Amino acid sequence: MQDTHISLAHGNGGRYMRELIEELFVRYLANDALDVQADAVALDLSSNELLFTTDGFTVQPLEFPGGNIGSLAVHGTCNDLSVAGAIPKFLSLNAFIEEGFEIATLERIIKTLAETAKEIDVRVVAGDTKVLRRGEGGGLYLATTGIGVRNGHVLSMNNIKHGDVIVVSGPVGDHGIAVMMAREEFGLQADIYSDAASVLNLTRAAHQFPGLRFMRDPTRGGLATVCTEIQRATEMGVHLYQSKLPVRDAVQSVCDMLGYDPMYLACEGRVVAVVDQADADELLKQWRQLEEGEEAAIIGFVDINRPYVVMETEIGGERIIEELEDDPLPRIC
Repeated sequence: MQDTHISLAHGNGGRYMRELIEELFVRYLANDALDVQADAVALDLSSNELLFTTDGFTVQPLEFPGGNIGSLAVHGTCNDLSVAGAIPKFLSLNAFIEEGFEIATLERIIKTLAETAKEIDVRVVAGDTKVLRRGEGGGLYLATTGIGVRNGHVLSMNNIKHGDVIVVSGPVGDHGIAVMMAREEFGLQADIYSDAASVLNLTRAAHQFPGLRFMRDPTRGGLATVCTEIQRATEMGVHLYQSKLPVRDAVQSVCDMLGYDPMYLACEGRVVAVVDQADADELLKQWRQLEEGEEAAIIGFVDINRPYVVMETEIGGERIIEELEDDPLPRIC
């Protein structure tokens, strides 16, 4: 393939499209279940219960400190399966490429996507490629569908009880601020990297505990959105402690300068778990023994006596955490 940029011919079903698929996508994503000549693939799942999810990725810029849209697509989809109690197994991949997009950049992204999938033993087994006319896309959009096999008990907000403890696996807001800084809109510089990563080790550890009620990865809308969803679903309040909330100093500094709240910023490698009080300390200990959970923290509890989400501030006051309305950082994932 000699072309340096995507043309409309790369999406017309002919030779250019075949060469793009064979020489770029198949080159990096090849595995024994991938058949680019077939309209459907047969998968051996050997399980009575499967979990299924789908997601789309439009992050801007496409490459940012700590990852790119390719690694984000794998982590985002597989993490949704992991927090639901599944071991991710298979992905489909749809690529929407804008005419004029640089093929070298596309290759870099797909290479990273393939490496990320291999790290967590997930295979891309089906896909599709579409080319959009120049000006009709943001360079590259990805859509993924994931299938996993259940590996733990059924988790649900319906399981949550008064007094249950809320644990977060690490600092919040890293991904949102890393992507925002990569846009270079504010003339700021900071050593901040996206937290985009697999949460599978964290969720496997959590499933050892019979008191585990629910897990969620706090992506769009961040930790605040997870807590307000819990409050709305259970009709019980959530009591948080600002002093316990893990936020990196650099992230907090950028938030303070620009008026962002880390509670509402996307994470792409964190887990929020709701667990019985009797298991909370041991879960925290287990997570802190993992590299991806070294900075895990207990940040609050579920309180039937509260009708809302409230954060106890460091000076002893209280702040109500409202449901997200405006999008503080669009196209963050």
